[in-house]
Amino acid sequence: MDNENINQIKPASRVTEIQEYYFSKKLREVAALNAAGKDIISLGIGGPDRMPAEDVIATLCKEAQQPGNHSYQPYIGLPQLRGQFAQWYADNYGVTLNPDNEILPLIGSKEGIVHISFTFLNPGDAVLVPNPGYPTYSSATRLALARIIPYDLKPENGWYPDFEQLERLATENEIKLMWVNYPHMPTGTPATAELFSKLIDFGRRHGIVIAHDNPYSFILNDKPMSILATEGAKDIAIELNSLSKSHNMAGWRIGMLASNATFVGWILKVKSNMDSGQFKPMMLAATKALQAPKEWYSTLNAEYSRRREVAERIMDALGCGFDQSQRGLFLWGRIPEGASSAEAFCDDILYNARVFITPGFIFGSNGERYARISLCATVENLERALKRIEEYKRNN
Repeated sequence: MDNENINQIKPASRVTEIQEYYFSKKLREVAALNAAGKDIISLGIGGPDRMPAEDVIATLCKEAQQPGNHSYQPYIGLPQLRGQFAQWYADNYGVTLNPDNEILPLIGSKEGIVHISFTFLNPGDAVLVPNPGYPTYSSATRLALARIIPYDLKPENGWYPDFEQLERLATENEIKLMWVNYPHMPTGTPATAELFSKLIDFGRRHGIVIAHDNPYSFILNDKPMSILATEGAKDIAIELNSLSKSHNMAGWRIGMLASNATFVGWILKVKSNMDSGQFKPMMLAATKALQAPKEWYSTLNAEYSRRREVAERIMDALGCGFDQSQRGLFLWGRIPEGASSAEAFCDDILYNARVFITPGFIFGSNGERYARISLCATVENLERALKRIEEYKRNN
C-alpha cells in the first residue's frame, strides 16, 4: 500500500472522541526524568504497592501447577468465586446477593464500566457523569457514542450531587445512565445512607440506571457501605467492586458487578463477546482473598493511616488546604490562591522538587484548583518527598 492510500485511512469516530489517558502520557515523562537521573518520587497513581496475603499467593502458585487449570473458563466465573463474593457482601455490607445470577466477576472493574456502557447506551443517549470524577466514565461514554451530561460536585455542597441540578438535567435530557462513586475519587468524600437513598429515588422516578463504582470502601473506612443496601436499589442500581485496593491485587484484575438478574444477564451478553473468561488459579486465589479476616483490613488501614499522616504534612508544606474526613487511597487538597493552575502547580513540584503529584483538572473542570496525593508509597518515600518539598519551598 502506498503512502497516499495509507493517508486515506481514518480510525472510527469513537477513537477521535477520546484522548490518551493522562497517566499514560505523564508516566512516560516521569520515566524519562528518571532515566536522566532525576530520581522522581511518584505520589501520582493509585496503584497499591503492598503484597496480597501470603495464602492468596500460595493458592495461586499451587493451582497454577495443576494440569487441568489452564483451559478456558466460564464467562460467569467459577461458582465458588461468585459464592464468596456473595458472602463478602453479606458479611461486610449487609447485602444479600444470589451468586447464581446477581453477581458477575470481571477482569477488573474498569472493564465493567465499558461493559455497562455498551449494554445500556445507544448512540446519542445521555449519561450523567460527575465533575470531578474518574475519567474512564467519560471515556466509556464516548466509546459508546453517547452524550456526556456533567453534573457538579462542589466543595460548598460537600462534594455531593446537587439534586436540584439533577432534576433539571433529567427534565431537559432523556438520561439513561448515571455514574456515581463514593467514597469518591478524587475528593475522598465518604458515602452516606441518605445520599444513596436520594440517588435510588432519583433513578427510580426517572428510569435512570444508577451505576455505583465502589473500590475504595475498605480504605481508611471503618464502615464499608454499598448502595445495594438501600431499599429498592437492586431494581435500578448496579454496583462495581474490586480486589485491587482492598486486597492489594491491582495487577491481578479481579473485579465484579452486582445487580438484579436481568441487568446482569444483559451485561453478560456483552462481556461474553469481549473475553474468554479469567485464569482459574487467579479466581481460586481471589476466592481465598475474599475470606480474609477482619485483621487483614485493620492491618492494611494501620499502614495507610501512617502514610496519610505524612501526606497531610506534605499538603501543609505545599500550602494546600484539605478536609480531614476524606476516605480512600488519596488526599485531595486545594492549591494556593497564587498558583496559576493545578497543572502548573504540579509541574513546578515535579521539575523542581522531583515529586510527582496529580493535578485535579484531569478529573474535570471542578478539580482545576486542586491537587491529589496518592498513599501508594512507603512512609519512607513520603518522608523523602516531604523533605524535598520543604527544601524547595525554603529556597524559593
